[in-house]
Amino acid sequence: MNMVEIHESWLNHLSQEFDSPYMAKLKAFLQSERDAGKQIFPPSELWFKALNMTPLDQVKVVILGQDPYHGPGQAHGLSFSVPKGVRTPPSLVNIFKELNSDLGIEPASHGNLEAWARQGVLLLNSVLTVEAHKAGSHQKKGWETFTDAVIRLVNEQPRPIVFILWGAYAQAKVSFVDESRHLVIRSVHPSPLSAHKGFLGTKPFSKANAFLEKNDVTPIDWAL
Repeated sequence: MNMVEIHESWLNHLSQEFDSPYMAKLKAFLQSERDAGKQIFPPSELWFKALNMTPLDQVKVVILGQDPYHGPGQAHGLSFSVPKGVRTPPSLVNIFKELNSDLGIEPASHGNLEAWARQGVLLLNSVLTVEAHKAGSHQKKGWETFTDAVIRLVNEQPRPIVFILWGAYAQAKVSFVDESRHLVIRSVHPSPLSAHKGFLGTKPFSKANAFLEKNDVTPIDWAL
């Protein structure tokens, strides 16, 4: 877990995290899993992709996920996103449905959200790795402490930022966000199990852009 893998805008503030006891334990856990022959997603060079694609000084919106997709070829370091050529997962299908309802943007033919990340949408999972086919298998191993530090750092930025929190897990994680400065958009998770219970119809994309424009920030082009 080499620190040079992380964009300097983040590393300048987070370097102490990599010297901490919890990170040493996390590194040891991940190494032991590899030594045991277990397959870990995404590949290690993509663990910090969200931070590398969206430098700290460019963050406009945070979309918080839980942990990476655990099927082969799906996870590539951005929450809710999959590489082109991989079938769009059900939660992302519902996100695209809401995007269409909210802004009239037709669902993309792929599930790759890198275009959002390049515009300042931090697509951060709370846990950055997972064992193949075992959802949640790397929870409570240390990643949450690291991503809490990332979110606290974003919260400390002087400019107003939008936090989009889908589901109780995401909402609990950012209890320390200063809502007097930032916009927090909450709803149930877009998963097929819950989307019809209060995700569809919430218009998060237009709300985010309205807030950015009100604060003289260029809005996100959500079309992919």
